[in-house]
Amino acid sequence: MPNTPKTLLLAAPRGYCAGVDRAVVTVERALAEHGAPVYVRKEIVHNKHVVEQLRASGAIFVDELSDEIPAGAVTVFSAHGVSPAVHEDAKARGLETIDATCPLVTKVHIEAKRFAEDGYTVILVGHAGHEEVEGTMGEAPNSVVLVETEEDVDKLEFTEGDKLALVTQTTLSVDETSVIIARLKGRFPQIVSPKLDDICYATTNRQLAVKNLANKCDLVLVIGSANSSNSNRLVDVTRELGTDAYLIDNEGEVQEEWLVGKETVGITSGASAPEELVQRLVEFFRARGTEEVREVTVIEENVRFMLPKAVRDTVIAD
Repeated sequence: MPNTPKTLLLAAPRGYCAGVDRAVVTVERALAEHGAPVYVRKEIVHNKHVVEQLRASGAIFVDELSDEIPAGAVTVFSAHGVSPAVHEDAKARGLETIDATCPLVTKVHIEAKRFAEDGYTVILVGHAGHEEVEGTMGEAPNSVVLVETEEDVDKLEFTEGDKLALVTQTTLSVDETSVIIARLKGRFPQIVSPKLDDICYATTNRQLAVKNLANKCDLVLVIGSANSSNSNRLVDVTRELGTDAYLIDNEGEVQEEWLVGKETVGITSGASAPEELVQRLVEFFRARGTEEVREVTVIEENVRFMLPKAVRDTVIAD
């Protein structure tokens, strides 16, 4: 077939992180234990394929807690976390909640709350409107200021005497965020931050892997949904290195014009994209005649998170 790459290089690590795996299994276990329907506030993870599979199994996804959820219904909070106000609303509605928030997101929530309680104004680096950001800001709504760019930092009006603290969304571009943080520290040397970086291990590792891949490829295809922050960052990081990159939900979205003249194609996937989609894309190229498929590993991952207690007991009972 025309436009058939000779080689596919698969980034490793790629795909599901520990937090996403925990959240998806949480919904699956809740369905197994309680039966359908199980309600899920927002998308459990930002991946269209995963959401559609869970919906077919009986999960009902809702944007907000509302009267469409009957009292006492099992309701799962997504991996991105929710504000205390959402927890209070769920309690008032009599919902049986299971919190699937990624532990690394919970860490940022705790940091923001602790800094605010200690009298700091908390500068949150993140993307406006993202569920993770909304949940973090909800921990201390009167004490958190969101910045998205270096220009936002330049507009801040604080003095040397102001107590300032820094936290970040977990799924940002490592390079872009480091520039923003450097600008913050340059303007406000007194700003304090957590001992450990807030950008999660999976985001960091996948960006390292795709950087390594970009230098070896003519094109990189990133599997992930359009609303997935970490998947979009993988595209950004690759393009910044001068390599063509596109975000796709599945193999059906590959465009012929992308493949013209491309001999080596790299494949990676965001932290919320299942490996099944990677293998489908590989088979798509094999069917066209691509024979060489190699994995390029930059770091081994072995992180696992314990399931929420409500479904952990279910696992033990099995």
